[in-house]
Amino acid sequence: MRQKDQKHIEVILDSITDGVFTVDLQFRITLFNRAAERITGVSREDAVGRPCWEVLRATICESDCALRQTMKTGKPVLCKALFMINSTGERVPLSVSTAVLRDDDGNVIGGVETFRDLSLVEELKKQVEQRYTFSDMISQNKEMLELFNILPAVAESDSAVLIEGESGTGKELLCRAIHDLSPRRDKALVVVNSGALPDTLLESELFGHKKGAFTDATSDRKGRFALADGGTLFLDEIGEISPSMQVRLLRVVQEGTYEPLGSSETIRADVRIIAATNRDLRQLVERGDFRQDLYYRINVVNLRLPPLRERRKDIPLLIEHFITHFNRLKGKNIAGISPDALSVLMRFDFPGNIRELKNVIEHAFVLCSGRIIEPQHLPVYLQPKTVAKPTSYSGTLRDVEARLIVEALERNGGNRLATARELGIHKTTLWRKMRRLGLLASDQET
Repeated sequence: MRQKDQKHIEVILDSITDGVFTVDLQFRITLFNRAAERITGVSREDAVGRPCWEVLRATICESDCALRQTMKTGKPVLCKALFMINSTGERVPLSVSTAVLRDDDGNVIGGVETFRDLSLVEELKKQVEQRYTFSDMISQNKEMLELFNILPAVAESDSAVLIEGESGTGKELLCRAIHDLSPRRDKALVVVNSGALPDTLLESELFGHKKGAFTDATSDRKGRFALADGGTLFLDEIGEISPSMQVRLLRVVQEGTYEPLGSSETIRADVRIIAATNRDLRQLVERGDFRQDLYYRINVVNLRLPPLRERRKDIPLLIEHFITHFNRLKGKNIAGISPDALSVLMRFDFPGNIRELKNVIEHAFVLCSGRIIEPQHLPVYLQPKTVAKPTSYSGTLRDVEARLIVEALERNGGNRLATARELGIHKTTLWRKMRRLGLLASDQET
């Protein structure tokens, strides 16, 4: 290369904000731009002529060098995330891309690597996480942020707490956050799924039993109240317990005492109770299915977790969190999610809430072999449906439209909302079309 041409190239490279260097076939640095000097802390004079791994000192230099991989296969590497150690010993996050250099005859004569300093991005990410993360709960929803603000005060008190929210909204996670912030944090947090056990087993689980209390009681057994002594007892799905169990539970909450099955000994319970339900307890009280006195005893502090459909802005935050989680768990390096796949998830209502979103991302990890999650990696029920083309039908436009709607209704089991989504129209528009085409029964006209 003529010296004049090289000077021109150096001027061009120095105008770029990303670090750029080139190497020969022995991986000795031949060009080193100004941004590379700034990011690494190594001057151009010191860098040129040295092996690239001595200058960049990246985490992949010895075992998985991106530039070596590109020189060997001829395939570029794009946006590989890694860390390097700069001249002052600081750990700097980078995004690296590589490509081969060829002469006029197509022979490989070296390689080029560009790298971007992600320090600012990482710092902003930390600030976002600090702002929107509270004890493993992630949200930028106004209602959730207000909840985060009062949690320390709720945790510091010893009052009973009732957590209300749909299944999958994170009620147990919220309970753990309260316990971990409370003066009882060094004692046990004991979880009981109240709806999973019949009365006879639940009573024994909660209060324990003495040997001979019932047929299978071959020895004394401590209950969950005893195991949670000094700590916290989490009664999940409390709305499912029977009226008779509600009476026994009321005594513990009200008086702080109980007797194990088969025993006349009264035991004092030093336990903080946190209850959770996915049902409307107030409505159950009005119907007489839940004791009013117990309701007011456990509902001293009421915390509501909104469903995911009410906090759609949290979906990208949660997706990023789950991608990071599964990258660590499964040893993958998925960088993110495509705009098309994100659009699918942003439009979905997630009846299973955060738990369902987590399962969706785990499903995508199974199918995604690249760096980006695409729509085809999502579960089948989230895949865009294709509507049959009218060109395959004969008859008038009215006939074709009617047959399309009827077939779409059949595919969706008569569900109009799902049919409207498949056809890409609003459910009210679907209703008007069905009325115009005579597809509504007389009792559906109004």
